[in-house]
Amino acid sequence: MKQLSYERRIQLLALAAGLPGSLIALILLWTGNFSSGAFWTLAFLIVSLWLGFAFSLRSRVVFSLQTLSNLLAALREEDFSLRARGARSDDAMGEVIIEVNALSETLRQQRLGALEASALLRTVMEEIDLAIFTFDNHAKLRLVNRAGERLLGRPMGRLRRKSWDSAPAWTGILRAPWS
Repeated sequence: MKQLSYERRIQLLALAAGLPGSLIALILLWTGNFSSGAFWTLAFLIVSLWLGFAFSLRSRVVFSLQTLSNLLAALREEDFSLRARGARSDDAMGEVIIEVNALSETLRQQRLGALEASALLRTVMEEIDLAIFTFDNHAKLRLVNRAGERLLGRPMGRLRRKSWDSAPAWTGILRAPWS
C-alpha cells in the first residue's frame, strides 16, 4: 500500500478533528424542530465551515513548510541573504525559523571571514619574493605568487587548476618529498 504524503495526512487529521463536532451538530439539527429552510441553511453552514477550516489548516501548514524548505535551499546554494519574517519564540515553527535565520547569519559571517582571510593571504603572498605554490587535495594548483609565475614563466591565470603532473615544465621544479 502506498504511504500517504505528509500533506494528505494533515488534511485527513484536520477532517477527522472536525468530523465529530460537525456530525453531532447535524444530528441535533436533524432531530430538532426546525423548518426545512433553516435545516438546510444550518447544515450547509456547518459542513462549509468544517471543510473550510480543514482545508485552510492544510494550506497553512504546507505554506509554512514550503517557506522553510525555500530557506534551506537558499542556504545550500550559499545565498545567506534570505530571512524568514514573523518568527515567534513561543511556537514550534517560530523556533525552527529563528534557528534557520541564526544558521544563515553564522554561515554568512563565516563566508565573509574566509573571503577576508583569502584576500589577506593573497596580499601577503604577492609581497613575498620567494616562489610559493599551494595545491588542493587533488594536486591542482590553487594559488601562486608573482615569484612563482616568474619561475615557471607563465601567468597565474594559465596555471590555476592545473595538476602539477600535467605540465612537463613543473616536474623538475616541483616534487613533493613524499612522492
